Amino acid sequence: MRSYYTRHLIPLAAMLAAFGAPMAASPAAAQGDLLVAPTRVILDGRRGTEVILSNIGSEEATYRIGLELRRMNDEGALIPVERENANELEQAALSMIRYAPRRITLPPGQPQAVRIGARPDAELPDGEYRVHMSFNAIPRPRPVTEEAAAAEGIQIRLTPIYGVTIPIIVRHGRLEAQIAIENPRVEMGADGAKLMLGLSRTGESSTYGELRVTRPGEATPVYLVRGIAVYSEVGNRTVEFKLTPEQADALKGPLRFEYREMPENGGEVIAAVDTVLG
Repeated sequence: MRSYYTRHLIPLAAMLAAFGAPMAASPAAAQGDLLVAPTRVILDGRRGTEVILSNIGSEEATYRIGLELRRMNDEGALIPVERENANELEQAALSMIRYAPRRITLPPGQPQAVRIGARPDAELPDGEYRVHMSFNAIPRPRPVTEEAAAAEGIQIRLTPIYGVTIPIIVRHGRLEAQIAIENPRVEMGADGAKLMLGLSRTGESSTYGELRVTRPGEATPVYLVRGIAVYSEVGNRTVEFKLTPEQADALKGPLRFEYREMPENGGEVIAAVDTVLG
């Protein structure tokens, strides 16, 4: 754990502190003084893994860890699902995931591992099972100040609660997925240009990767977006990205759109299409 923290989390924490915002699709997710890595867990057997939670703030902090259900819609949004409305796959996922601890108090700058594993039933059907693990900061109690006591009328203090949520995916059996890229285009709207396309998925498994747009004969992408998921409950997902004027100009002429696995997972091409945009 110390080795992973030293090699990955300390440099990332320093970078986040320097820029004041998390990077999209980074190997860690940060919110407030909370840093979590990795941001995605896949379990394909009984062997477990660990997620590292770090307090990158300047005060001691306490975090609560739990499991949630979320479903992706056709626009890629993750919609919360109450447990009483869980389907069979979601109920099975909740019952098989094991994790500890469920509450952590950390001094400033300290990490701790959360152990995660899965215990599928022997009769569990082949399929992909998913829950979302939440890491939420518990607000510190604040003393009532003399100033507040002297104030007149009713006072309401709003305390923000921040947190990070990552998917925990269990793949059981031989699963496959096929993806097709459909109708990539640039459209102009009231708030500027957008790149829009569809991702059509079939099979039992979700996919996760990056969208690379290149010109013929060139390896360097003119446009790149990382961390695009198409979960197994979605057959067709629409994705759209706001473009700067410079990006919109770059997306003209003959182009190749590729949806690839993330580089750290091998970077294999999942789907590709050649087109010409005007």
